[in-house]
Amino acid sequence: MNENLFQKEYLCIVEGILDKKSGIIDLPIARKPGSIIERCIDSVGQSSRTIYEVIKEFQMNFQNAIHPLSLVKCKLETGRTHQIRVHFSHIGHPLLGDTLYGNPSPLISRQALHSYMVSFIHPITKKEQYFTCPLPNDMKDFLK
Repeated sequence: MNENLFQKEYLCIVEGILDKKSGIIDLPIARKPGSIIERCIDSVGQSSRTIYEVIKEFQMNFQNAIHPLSLVKCKLETGRTHQIRVHFSHIGHPLLGDTLYGNPSPLISRQALHSYMVSFIHPITKKEQYFTCPLPNDMKDFLK
């Protein structure tokens, strides 16, 4: 992601409705003390910036409870481990189904995160290469 040579964009479903419909989450991420896997927001962490935009807000009715959800597009200015998951959990909107930084969900069996687009400049032709991947069915089903 340095010098914008390689770009990745993600779609995720987060719990709740975000107050700000777009913006930048600019919070440093560090390894969580005592863990080799988890990360956390910490002032001694590395600079981490996630640009986001809410694409759609919706509700799921499951077991007589309403679950407000948001489909969010994310672009990373930095590429820290678990960056999207840590940032959204920290602002109170963990990814749906994220058992590490949020809550297990009866609505999906994994974290609702999908890398849907990558682009880069080809090193030989110098032409921009652009690839997309459709949303997987388990996430697409929420948007019907």
